[in-house]
Amino acid sequence: MKFTYRQTLLAVFLLGIVCTGGSFFAQYVMGLNPCPLCILQRVAVMSVMLVSGLCLLLPTAKRGGRIFAALLVSLPALWGLYTASYQIWLQSLPAGEQPSCGAPWTFRLKDWPLFDWWRFVVDGFGNCGVREYVMGVPLPVWSLMFFGSVLLIVWGMLFKLRRR
Repeated sequence: MKFTYRQTLLAVFLLGIVCTGGSFFAQYVMGLNPCPLCILQRVAVMSVMLVSGLCLLLPTAKRGGRIFAALLVSLPALWGLYTASYQIWLQSLPAGEQPSCGAPWTFRLKDWPLFDWWRFVVDGFGNCGVREYVMGVPLPVWSLMFFGSVLLIVWGMLFKLRRR
């Protein structure tokens, strides 16, 4: 079966929808309280989803369009990968040595325009050092797997299609 780069971007977009939904499910159904770093990872997942969706509009049949799309999708994925890695490192420290992760995003952004419309995205005030698990895996590890997978998919397919 012959794959196109547009299908790759669509797969990343759909994976982003699933992971964003999982993030909201963990918070609003399972009752897990996201910390400021968790919120940053959520925003990075949503950014990957949005950028990959927008990249579907690019001319990905051409090599330049594929490279540009891969670079665009990689930016929020790398940001999320860094944030998840930092939180995993922070959680590995003893409780007394963990730095504060700062004020909740709802406090930081409360005066922004239309805050009440998108508050549900940044709502949460958990502690970054507390490990929350889903299916026995810490949440930042799930994020790390998502961002790593996105990078492998986007760049792996780019190099695979380059050989054609």
